Amino acid sequence: MLELTEAARVTAGIVLLTVVTIESGGAFLLRVAAGGVPTTEFQKSFYRAGHAHAGVLVTLGLVCVLLAEATDLGGFARWLAATGVLVGAILLPAGFFFSAMGRGRTRPGRAAVLFPLGGLAIAAGVVTLGVGLLRG
Repeated sequence: MLELTEAARVTAGIVLLTVVTIESGGAFLLRVAAGGVPTTEFQKSFYRAGHAHAGVLVTLGLVCVLLAEATDLGGFARWLAATGVLVGAILLPAGFFFSAMGRGRTRPGRAAVLFPLGGLAIAAGVVTLGVGLLRG
């Protein structure tokens, strides 16, 4: 049986509970697709992208939490390896949703600043985890 540290167990438990918010995003997308929420084509595509990124990144983030347990990383490096993707799983979808909000929007708003921040968090997390795993 896989033994998790307390931090990994709590992190994974909290992240699994956030799946309900991703599900509510799916319900919102169904309303958008059915024409129940007035949106532009730009908004539809950004809402879809935000929802897809959230689901995929939360899944990858949970895998990273587990894989970080197999490293000898410590301190900030361990935290980054375990949670960098999860931070990106918040920032990237938030960028898609928040930058598309607003009646009749056809271009990203100010929240688009979250895209590079989310990408950086993901890259830093996977590189740190990859190096930690390769080091043994």
